[in-house]
Amino acid sequence: MALKLTQYKTPLWVDWCPGCGDFGILSALQMALAELNLDPYKTVLFSGIGCSGKIPHYVNVNGIHTLHGRAVPYATGLKLANPNLEVIVEGGDGDMLGIGAGHLVATGRRNVDITIIIHDNGVYGLTKGQASPTLRRGIKTKALATPNIYDSINPLVLALSVGFTFVARGYAYETKHLKELIKAGIQHRGAALIDVLQPCPTYNDINTKEWYQPRIYKLEDNKEWDPIVREPSEDEVSKKLINAFTKAMEWGEKIPIGIFYKNEFIPTFEDRITERIPFYKQLPPALQMIANNDNTPATNIKRLIEEKLV
Repeated sequence: MALKLTQYKTPLWVDWCPGCGDFGILSALQMALAELNLDPYKTVLFSGIGCSGKIPHYVNVNGIHTLHGRAVPYATGLKLANPNLEVIVEGGDGDMLGIGAGHLVATGRRNVDITIIIHDNGVYGLTKGQASPTLRRGIKTKALATPNIYDSINPLVLALSVGFTFVARGYAYETKHLKELIKAGIQHRGAALIDVLQPCPTYNDINTKEWYQPRIYKLEDNKEWDPIVREPSEDEVSKKLINAFTKAMEWGEKIPIGIFYKNEFIPTFEDRITERIPFYKQLPPALQMIANNDNTPATNIKRLIEEKLV
């Protein structure tokens, strides 16, 4: 039975600042879940710490509010324990690219079949506007006493370089477009990363709606743009990656949004595990019985130990 959009919303008051880009991301996510008709009981939404961390409270699916920078390993653990679940991670640019950057890299290398959505506003909004890893060097937002002295991280370039097989960028105020990107990321087989440019009207007075609006353009408006790897050849992959890297570096007067790269020929981490444990997907750890009715262990690790002894 198809669920209505309202059924993916909780009754809690959404308490972000007026005009926050998080509202657009929340709406896009809820619309994507409704249009895909995902089962709320089989969908799990993870978050870390920050303004974006509140999202699981507002979406009527399984929600897990984790530690700062640790949403990705929590999500990875659940996905590997039960690959039948749809797993989505929401996190800020500080949460994902600061303390959590190492986990993001590991996810790309593994190609775990989860979707990661980054709320990218250039500042740590919850803790009063310090510069985040995506704020460019030399930029002085109103919360900074002096211009930022750190070089910035490009989330798309990082994702492409470490193995993410779906890489996209959205814009929080282009909600319907972002909704389609989220749907595509969820439906993709493999690690999907969507960087969402999200104005922070409270602390980032540089990258505002007025600053973004004349610069944003959609990659798909160019009919020749094709980010999808159509065959598993080195030439095809190299061509699509080079195009993706080139567009990902574009910033300033023109800022592209859309899908930069998509490759479903790379085996997922779940596929790689199945090569070693053939019954893994049919009987993953979360569905295995660990104790008998009398509470005695249902497993015997003696054979496993014997196999591993050298």
